[in-house]
Amino acid sequence: MKRLGLTLGKFAPLHKGHQFMIETALQEVDELIVVIYETTVTPIPLHIRANWIRKLYPMVRVIEAWDGPDGYSNDRKHEIREEKYILGLLKGEQVTHFYSSEFYGEHMSVALGAVDRRVDEAREQVPISATMVRADPYKYRRFISDVVYRGLITKVVFVGAMSTGKSTITEALARRYRTTFASEYGRDYWTEHQEDRRISLEAFDEIALGHIEREEQALLEANRYLFVDTNAITTYMFALDYHGRAPECLSRIALENAQRYDLFFLCDDDIPYEDTWDRSGDQKRHIFHKQIIADLKERRIPYIVLRGNLEERMHKVSEVLTKFEPYQNYFGELHG
Repeated sequence: MKRLGLTLGKFAPLHKGHQFMIETALQEVDELIVVIYETTVTPIPLHIRANWIRKLYPMVRVIEAWDGPDGYSNDRKHEIREEKYILGLLKGEQVTHFYSSEFYGEHMSVALGAVDRRVDEAREQVPISATMVRADPYKYRRFISDVVYRGLITKVVFVGAMSTGKSTITEALARRYRTTFASEYGRDYWTEHQEDRRISLEAFDEIALGHIEREEQALLEANRYLFVDTNAITTYMFALDYHGRAPECLSRIALENAQRYDLFFLCDDDIPYEDTWDRSGDQKRHIFHKQIIADLKERRIPYIVLRGNLEERMHKVSEVLTKFEPYQNYFGELHG
């Protein structure tokens, strides 16, 4: 007889305790079904939470329960609702083992006619809960896989022309919020590889990929926020300026950048121009600033303008971050 396992939950978020249960089940059954519920305890959408499991465990059959019962209760009416819902999802498939680390394992296994397989119910093997992780993901970082942790960090990017204060505010905010930042990879690359203040068209692909790699490293160590100095969209604009076109990889990454970040801040060109050897003049800065704004508008990317001195700009960012909740439909007051 085929051993078919089943477990269910919100996985809000998925943590190493959940993974321990899933991995235990995978060792004991021929196939595992994971039912994941829609819930109000987290703003992270159901399909994103489901895709965490799919990515980590491609052999698992994941069922998204968009209309499933929310919450857990030992009230018999709730138990009956849940039992009927799960049996309806299974459409006659016979589950042999029901996996959980909670009290509801008893009634669900009886309803399914399955073995009640409790895994680490006392949380001795993996001392963590989703409630703890939601309260402070950074504190419990060791209990969260990289795939999941990326989705728990608010990614904030600063774009703008040369000498508009992007690097300064990125580093200052990282210090204020005690988190990591990703510096501009392109500037480091240009300094090392430029010849007569120029770089090749193909080099712009290397810059885009190098910058994302730098972001990813910083993201995995971030505490709630990751502040990013420049992105592929700005690199794309520089490629157009240098060569009149952008290479294919960079163009694709720039297109994907609209979804990569939670918040876009545009640093205005209202601060004094810092005329260093690697820059091409204040007039060029003003033109480039207008071009970046036009490109953001063309891409339909909402952005917030930062003006004034560093403290004024940081105050504006902090004001926005106080109101901003990831995965929420809130941008009404944030336009600059």
